[in-house]
Amino acid sequence: MYSIRMAQISVGELLVRCLAVEGVEMMCGIIDGAHIPMVVHTARYGIRYVNARHEEAAVHVAEGYARVAHKPAVVIGNPACGTGNMLAGLVSAHGEGHPVIAIGTLRSRVRTDPNRGGAWQAADTEAMARPITKYSATIRQWERVPEMVRAAFRAALTGRPGPVFLAIADELLAVMIAEEQAPAVYPPARYRVTDMGAGDPALIERAVDVLAGAERPFIHAGKGVLWSSASAELLALAEHLAAGMSATLGARGVVPESHPHYFHPFDLAGVGMARARADVVLVVGARLGEYDSWGMPPTWGSPADQTTIHLDADPMSIGLNRPVDIALVADAKKGLAALLTRLRQKVGARTAMTDLATYREQSALTMTKGIEYLMQPGETGLNPGQMVMTIRDAFPAETVTVLDGGNTTLSGVAYHPILAPDGFLYSVKMGYLGTGLPFALGAKLAAPDRPVCAIVGDGAFGFNVMELETAVREDLPVVVVVAVDDAWGMEKTAFAAQGFGPGDWAGRGIEMGAVRYDGIAQMMGCHGEWVRTQDELRPALERAIASRKPAVLHVQIDRGLNTTPPGYEQFRKARNTPVY
Repeated sequence: MYSIRMAQISVGELLVRCLAVEGVEMMCGIIDGAHIPMVVHTARYGIRYVNARHEEAAVHVAEGYARVAHKPAVVIGNPACGTGNMLAGLVSAHGEGHPVIAIGTLRSRVRTDPNRGGAWQAADTEAMARPITKYSATIRQWERVPEMVRAAFRAALTGRPGPVFLAIADELLAVMIAEEQAPAVYPPARYRVTDMGAGDPALIERAVDVLAGAERPFIHAGKGVLWSSASAELLALAEHLAAGMSATLGARGVVPESHPHYFHPFDLAGVGMARARADVVLVVGARLGEYDSWGMPPTWGSPADQTTIHLDADPMSIGLNRPVDIALVADAKKGLAALLTRLRQKVGARTAMTDLATYREQSALTMTKGIEYLMQPGETGLNPGQMVMTIRDAFPAETVTVLDGGNTTLSGVAYHPILAPDGFLYSVKMGYLGTGLPFALGAKLAAPDRPVCAIVGDGAFGFNVMELETAVREDLPVVVVVAVDDAWGMEKTAFAAQGFGPGDWAGRGIEMGAVRYDGIAQMMGCHGEWVRTQDELRPALERAIASRKPAVLHVQIDRGLNTTPPGYEQFRKARNTPVY
């Protein structure tokens, strides 16, 4: 008599199957025995597993990937300690609005759920994750795996994107179940809204009427435009209206920053006048936060006098910090396309932006300060502004540029125009140090054919320097330029801004020991060079690119110039705008 063995799968494979049907293609973490029932199946389901050197860095890799790929990435953490490291990274993903699917394993539930006291690697990670995620839960029955994965993705991708967390016991992952007993796994369109559409036609018509009649229209774009791949629609609408344009700091590159109607985030004089004088402002995919002056005067017009149209896929973001006149809940791409179609039917294209010359006179004030800074010679190293401009010139327009650090970031924003969508990564909402290298790796994983360059301060680079080994192992040829002043440069600036000089910061940990970052890179198998003069930089960049390896350039910058970067006053001013 013969017995018939039914096909079986592990719960770990069921979980991977759920991720694959959501379109997941990348998983990152640090391998642990608890993960084996998942990771042995990832390749077969089309998911690339990348092993990082720290779980927090793994989250940042996933963030960089998600931003450029426009799809979620998964991060895994081992019980308690590894998941704890991972949760630190989720603080960044939550602040920036990045859809990271975090999965933390638990040791045997009989000992740890709830913790009976004295259990090894026991922690209530679900509770820890709740304040920094859009959804946090523990899977306790294998029958609920697909349902709870669906709940996580629904939360991560509905409205403003964000991270989610699922905990699951390691022994549950290893449980074998009959294939025919496995719960159904549904594609996204079967259980959640995947298309927000173009919005209410009546509201679209109202918005078109207002825009068609505007004398000084202005458009402000946020990351929602990038998530929706709506840059072309936004630019076409702006050009039809001959409207001024600005973007949130995180959405830089949504239109080429070389466009004659675009106003740079640091150009508070020019953009402030253009936005404040606009009779109609169209805000798309942005919440109008602190760096946008909360959408309030003096860099915006008064909501009582200025008509505001706000288009966003997240109803919770519309009118959050500024009252609106027309609220359009819609996908940015389809909503902008609908506005453009009706506008073209209603009015012809305008040829010139009203009062542009007047606004550019104000922009010239910002440029003058920037040029004055560039003209200063470096005494102990390179002028940071000249360094950044040389980097811009060495890379093509489609390059993904990553910034990380304090004053290095200010110089990077001021002197490095972003010319392509999804071409700029920076921790805007958090200023999260250490994200630079992992963001760059994630971007390269998402877009292997695009050049990726990270410009980072030496303090920030030290947070996750070991991810260079990950870059070598995974063959991710990113170029990292480390601006080295052997100090926490922005803290010197902060001391000076409050009236304290070098004698006051001595002994407070601001100065750092000299480290050769190019040497560290070489020891890990990267291309590495030490750059001490401006003339050495461009050839070093060319050699780094030509090496086709992860590369680190240790660039010695002038310590004095680095304490007085352009944009610091604007940075402080934006952070101290009154909250209405």
